[in-house]
Amino acid sequence: MSNTVEAGTLVGGPVNNDTVNMAQVKTSRKGFCSVRHGLAFILHLCNFSISTQQMSMSIALPVMVNNTALPSSPNTSTERPPIDSQDNWNETLNESKAVAAVYDWTPEIQGIILSSLNYGSFLAPIPSSYMAEAFGTRYLSGSCMVITSVLALFTPLAADTGVTVLIVLRVIQGIVQVMLLTSQFSIWARWAPPQERSQLITIAVAGSVLGCFIIFLVGGYLCQGIGWPYVFYIFGGIGCVCSFLWFAVAYDDPVNHPFISTREKEYIIYSLAQEGSLPGWSLPTKAMIKSLPLWSILIFYFSDYWHFYVQTSYLPTYITSVFQANIRDSGILSALPFASSCICLVPGGLLADFLLSRKILRLNTIRKLFSTIGVLIPAVLFASVFWVRSSFSTTIAFLIISSAIKSFSQSGALVNFMDIAPRYSALLRALSQIFSYMAGAISPTVNGFLISQDPELGWRNVFLLSAAVGILGLIFYLIFGQAEVQDWAKQTCTHF
Repeated sequence: MSNTVEAGTLVGGPVNNDTVNMAQVKTSRKGFCSVRHGLAFILHLCNFSISTQQMSMSIALPVMVNNTALPSSPNTSTERPPIDSQDNWNETLNESKAVAAVYDWTPEIQGIILSSLNYGSFLAPIPSSYMAEAFGTRYLSGSCMVITSVLALFTPLAADTGVTVLIVLRVIQGIVQVMLLTSQFSIWARWAPPQERSQLITIAVAGSVLGCFIIFLVGGYLCQGIGWPYVFYIFGGIGCVCSFLWFAVAYDDPVNHPFISTREKEYIIYSLAQEGSLPGWSLPTKAMIKSLPLWSILIFYFSDYWHFYVQTSYLPTYITSVFQANIRDSGILSALPFASSCICLVPGGLLADFLLSRKILRLNTIRKLFSTIGVLIPAVLFASVFWVRSSFSTTIAFLIISSAIKSFSQSGALVNFMDIAPRYSALLRALSQIFSYMAGAISPTVNGFLISQDPELGWRNVFLLSAAVGILGLIFYLIFGQAEVQDWAKQTCTHF
């Protein structure tokens, strides 16, 4: 059966190749005023909301408890930000306590509260990929968006009720968020033409980075000005608005969308049919286990998220301890690298698609080139942060440039699973999430141990280890990575 006939099955009838001519294809690819780009923007907003909800507790917790001020390690810096940090820190805590409740939680309880969001993360990804196929991405992702936003709104009430209730709420919220982050990728198997895949996915993923930037930027001010509960109220409310927009705009495939033009619909279906891999249920488990291109992507995810968790978990602590910044200034400074990453994400995706559409580089070359740029240069800059700590401005500049260039990886290996097996995009996204959560479980623990052994040289080891892990993951990907649809992803029969 030809690809054209298979695409016709998706829409309820054969596709007429005379109708889908090259002029229509070129017209459909122009500009961003299309339903598929609108869908990417809605996913951008949803990912923004999820990211702010995930980070809200990390921002609010220091002012939710009686005393979480971090002890300062020996400071070798000769240049500091122009602030009186200790006075500002005390002022922040006092003003926060005046407008919101505080709790007598021990450091151990605080650690459990922060990590409880990930307790169910290992269990949710794979089932959610099957649920997306069974119930449809529109309803599954939309329902998850509603649930996690409502739970965010109830977080202050749960904290008042008791720490056990709060932990249970965050466990449920974490599972729901993982289901949303996994299932949304199955929609691109039916909506993203291969030559636009990088830009559409980077537009959607940029929302997560923007969320980190915004929550770091305004979280401290919200806690100090109107009280920490409003961090959850505001971003939970934004999530509810995003869920309504999702149900209004998102549909599982272009065939059933009520507002899409015929030309855009035919362009998407024809482009996906040309690729020769449509969404399906068959699962060639043995072939997937033996697939080195798949393993190269999973290992790259682990190495890339090792760096991510160092940045999100320890960058505020590093800025606080080395430069004596308070919660507000540390949040703003920690937000700057995410701002640079967010700015560069979408242009990177556009550049990758431009190189592919103009046939300047092959897809496999593009993925490996962008991955190399996104790992090697940031690794050098990140590893150098320890040696430039005597200069505050140089340190911040290195972190900002590192994050900006790091965003090129999103158009490289991090989106490569959509190339090798589009029909299993949700499942492969689930597997990649498991490896990223493994990095999230191991990286903070190892780095915390390194810092505890030596408060000063421990930071050097943290940055060097992050660079080494990233480079090793890149080497494995460069050797075994591919960008062609794998044979096991083209098969239509069921495998076990």
